[in-house]
Amino acid sequence: MIQVESTQQAASVKHCPEDNHLLHALPADIQQRLFPYLELVDMPLGKVLHEAGDVMRYVYFPADCIVSLLYVLENGAQAEIAVVGHDGMIGMALLMGGESTTSRAIVQSSGSAYRLLSYRMKAEFSRHGVFLHLMLRYAQALITQMAQTAVCNRHHSIEQQLCRWLLLSLDRLKDNHLIMTQELIANMLGVRREGVTEAAGRLHKQGVIDYSRGHIVVTNRPKLEQLCCECYAVVKAETDRLLPYEVTKK
Repeated sequence: MIQVESTQQAASVKHCPEDNHLLHALPADIQQRLFPYLELVDMPLGKVLHEAGDVMRYVYFPADCIVSLLYVLENGAQAEIAVVGHDGMIGMALLMGGESTTSRAIVQSSGSAYRLLSYRMKAEFSRHGVFLHLMLRYAQALITQMAQTAVCNRHHSIEQQLCRWLLLSLDRLKDNHLIMTQELIANMLGVRREGVTEAAGRLHKQGVIDYSRGHIVVTNRPKLEQLCCECYAVVKAETDRLLPYEVTKK
């Protein structure tokens, strides 16, 4: 998990719905229908938005927080299957008609988000217009991230997985500073803490990151991308292809 700022700091930040890329991309008529019903809510580190099997009452559009989607086993072990930030939405199961999902959604980087009652979101979805097409494209991008994460966790080294995870997180933050612990990263990746410690140490020696007491600063992003496996590039390229966020504004 990562945390960039305290809850008090997050509360002092001024937000608008268009901080979320999906909401920003909507044409004016849809914004006028949805924005009055959006509620800005605090998203502290560790807040659980839904557990596996919960019927979702709200969907969430992150403004500056990051949410992890986790799969949790019966013995309590867990692994991250996707990360969602200002690029997306939490609650895709509602759009698919399932009402619930097998994953847990938990805040891994504190901040704020806009939430919307599920029935209002489904009412707009049922109009079969721009909102429908945008959300379906986002769903495909999210599925790509989940699939690539599964392949990466199976076939690539812990160092490569760490690089992918750092890059995906950085894309959803405003700077290159992460506050996190190696134990929590290990939980996200589903690997042993010792493996993360060794991988982080190698990245530090290569001048890619500075690490001190849970604070990570990425000092050489091009090198980080070079050391990463192809998984990050695949996810980013597909997301960029599916979600040219400005298209619907034209």
